[in-house]
Amino acid sequence: MKILKFPLGQLQANCYFLIEEDNCLVIDPGDEAAFILEELQRRRLKLIGMLATHGHFDHIMAAGEIQASINVPLYINKKDKFLLDRTIETVEYFLGYKPTIIKPITVKYLTVRQLIINNYQLIIILSPGHTPGGCAFYFPNNKTIFTGDTLFKGEVGRYDFPYCSKKDLKNSLKKLSKLPKETVVHPGHGEETTIKEEKQNIDKFLNFLNS
Repeated sequence: MKILKFPLGQLQANCYFLIEEDNCLVIDPGDEAAFILEELQRRRLKLIGMLATHGHFDHIMAAGEIQASINVPLYINKKDKFLLDRTIETVEYFLGYKPTIIKPITVKYLTVRQLIINNYQLIIILSPGHTPGGCAFYFPNNKTIFTGDTLFKGEVGRYDFPYCSKKDLKNSLKKLSKLPKETVVHPGHGEETTIKEEKQNIDKFLNFLNS
């Protein structure tokens, strides 16, 4: 599986292309739908689905516009539906303008722990805390995981919004720290890292929260 990363939008959220032959699975179609569609066409890729690690606007804002051109579902945890519903208001609050956004047309809520989409096999690790419906997508055959805004290189997700949960974030980080050390971490913002590199950072954060 080939992985391409595109930091998109004002908040530079990482959008990932997961490529198998000419098929493509997109993780976090955050913004710049025209760019995503052009890249798919330029690379002659067939989009077969989109996955959202969570419902924040900078990770899902392009989904509806992409679906207006290509009929594929957006997979997301239902606990973050309220964030999808308030996307326009949230963008206006954080970025200072009222966007023209096409709401996701086809949404499939994640109800299983393992998902198979064509030849893609992944394990869904529920990772709430930053948002109630946060998910990490683990591809054991490729030793790689997409952690959204739960775990970054040298940092962990913020938990100061009213719907965040410090307790849930702690439990989510404990789950991630138990993955094989060689697992490559692809976060929602910033650069790649590994579970081995982040183990000490996770332990420090957990100690801080327990103090």
